[in-house]
This record gives sequence, structure tokens and C-alpha cells, in this order.
Amino acid sequence: MKKLSLFLLLGCSLYATDLRSKIDHIIVVYLENRSFDNLFRGFEGADTSDKPVKPYSLQVDTNGTVYQSLPMGEEAIKAGFPREIENKPFLLDSTVSQEGITPDLIHRFYQNQQQINSGKNDRFAVQSDEKGLTMGYHDIRTSALWKYASEYTLCDYFFAGAFGGSFLNHQWLISARTPYVGLESNISRYELNANTEVLKDGILTPDGYAVNTIQPYNPPYKAKYSDPLLRLKPLEYDTIGDRLSDKNISWSWYSGGYDEAIALRGDQINYQYHHNPFLYFARYAPQTQGRQHLKDEKEFFKELEEGRLPKVVFFKPSAENNQHPGYASIKAADEKLSQIVESVRSKPKLWKKSLIIVTYDENGGLWDHVAPQKQRWNDLL
Repeated sequence: MKKLSLFLLLGCSLYATDLRSKIDHIIVVYLENRSFDNLFRGFEGADTSDKPVKPYSLQVDTNGTVYQSLPMGEEAIKAGFPREIENKPFLLDSTVSQEGITPDLIHRFYQNQQQINSGKNDRFAVQSDEKGLTMGYHDIRTSALWKYASEYTLCDYFFAGAFGGSFLNHQWLISARTPYVGLESNISRYELNANTEVLKDGILTPDGYAVNTIQPYNPPYKAKYSDPLLRLKPLEYDTIGDRLSDKNISWSWYSGGYDEAIALRGDQINYQYHHNPFLYFARYAPQTQGRQHLKDEKEFFKELEEGRLPKVVFFKPSAENNQHPGYASIKAADEKLSQIVESVRSKPKLWKKSLIIVTYDENGGLWDHVAPQKQRWNDLL
């Protein structure tokens, strides 16, 4: 469970009574791979690394010794960042503008737990392929995202459902569980030592749970995974979509580039199949009734204009617009978010009774000074 960059609520009051009568539409915009400090350092009233509520740990090496300076990763150096930086947060924008793209960072299941290091958050650099780049942040004070956060509600203590990357957190978004594959699969498996340190990377945990990116069994999926033994068998359990359908509540998952993916051109546009979690479920396979709930983002804007927007909307921007380091810029995603929000705002009656939730799947390997609290479910019962 990592710090998410943002859990942002727009369009109606959080303190309204009888919300059922005050909200007609819930719209979830799901962005990619940012930590809170990476985007909202300095946000007034929030706990951020420039004015932390309590001192945070400096980054340490494999021996637990505090770095005097942080080494930079190979791709970060190629992008123009210095070979070493001070052991503290630093501004990314002076090297790569918000129209540019910073290198991707490792964000995998066990590696993320090692970075958090029992809540110290002091091993992000040593466990990252891009080392000191994990400490970088953007100044987005002029962005639409910052504007919405200032105008509405920003939650600074909000965490993802699972360690690691996008695949698993998308699964937790719609089904709140980790897919089980079993012990007989040919899919790659982690090997760990007694301290749960990674000896060999993989997709499955040693006990057979799928925690890192894997392709869906049914199309569409990446062409290079044509061997069905390397894809995740269709899942059978319930999702939030099924629960909504059971209650006769209309809903759709909209994603940028979906039509291209269905036409088997997804690889050409860098469609992220694991960002469409319903593809992994038998009830949403091709030629099923459930498939009608999966749509291209173009349908969102069309249905919005025609007054046919479902009661519950999940909106996943295309790869170039989702803010993921490595292939998306800060600015492109900000413009896409603004397009979504302002399109809803342009319909006064719809806007008045809509709740827009903007959030992120996970931190993408980027450092945050606040660690998730460790708590057993039994403590919550």
C-alpha cells in the first residue's frame, strides 16, 4: 500500500446529507504512477516533504548507512540529470520540463515493500533502477490538477490497495483481491531469501499470486504473449461492475485507445492492456453481455453530449495521457483531466449532481515521505 498522489473530489459537497438524492453520477478518473510529494510538495495545508508533520528518514544504502549524496540511474543521466544529487527532494522541472517525459522507475511488488522498509521510506533510492531520480518532484502550481485540488478536496493521507504496480492496483480497484494462479504455472515466479529480499524477479509470488504485470487470456492482449500459458486465465469472481449491474445501476469503463486495441492495433499505440482490468474476467470476454460495458474514451464524450452518461463512470486515459513516467508527460495528462472535468462542468444540471474522483493507481517507484500505516483487517472489524 503506497501513498497515492491524489484522491480529489469535485462537483459536490463532501458534507452533504442524504448523498443518494444529491448525486446522480460518480466519475472516477484513474491516472498513473505518481507519489504525493512528486506532485503536491508545498501544497498549503497538506503534509508534504517541505513542511513535514514529523522528520523523515534520509535515504540509506544496502548497509543502512545514510548516503552523503545519491547516485543517479543510467536513464536519468541520459535524460540530463547529474550523476549525483544531494540526499533530499529535488526539482525535476529544471532538467525535464512538464511537457517532457522523465524515465520510468521500477515499481514492483516486493521491491516496493523493500523501499518502504517497515515505514521508514528510506530505501527508495537503493532499490530503484534510477536511484536518486526517485526523490524528484514537479512544481505543478499552475496546472489544472493543482487548481482543482485548491478549489475542492485533496486527501494527502491516501494509499493504494496493494504494493507494486498498475496491474495489481487495477485489480484491487474493481475487485479488492489479488488473482491466484497456483503453483503449477509456467509463469515466472519470485524467488526470495529469508528476509523476503528478491533473489529472482517474477510475476507470481512464491505461493502463486499474480502481483506484477501479466496479460489477459482473452483478447486484446500484447501480441508477443501469444502463448496462452503466459497469460492469466479468465477470472470468475465478482467485480464492482457485477455488483452495479446486480443493482441495475448503469456503468461503463472508458479507456483511451480501446477501439484500436479491439482492432488488434493496440501495440502500435502503446495500449496498456493491464490498465483495463475487466479484460481479465470471463464475464467481460468477447461476445459476452458484459463486454458492452467496456468502451473507448470517445464514447464518454459522445454519451455526455447526448445526455446518456451512465450513473458510474471509470475513465482511463490513453498511455500518452495518463501521466506515467517513461511514456507520458505531466502536461498531457493535465490537459486530458481538464478536458474531462470541464466537459462535465459545461452541463450545469449534470455538474450539480456529479461526484468526480481523481486518483492514481500507485506511486510508480517515486518516493514519498509518508508511509502507509500497517494495520490488520481484524483491527478494523
